[in-house]
Amino acid sequence: MRNQKIIISRRSNLKGDDGYKTFSVRAKEDTVKQLDEIASKTNRYRNELINIFLEFAVANCEIAD
Repeated sequence: MRNQKIIISRRSNLKGDDGYKTFSVRAKEDTVKQLDEIASKTNRYRNELINIFLEFAVANCEIAD
């Protein structure tokens, strides 16, 4: 699974989304910097990217016995 990648397309419009639960997450500074770089390149909010990445991780998660 290490070779799988998420392709993030550039977004034309930025607007808020409804129906999400808010919670806090602590992240390393380097991770936040990388998220901000991706957000800038794709014209997406950091929060939107985190949701994309979380949905991918949950859908591709395997629980070891």
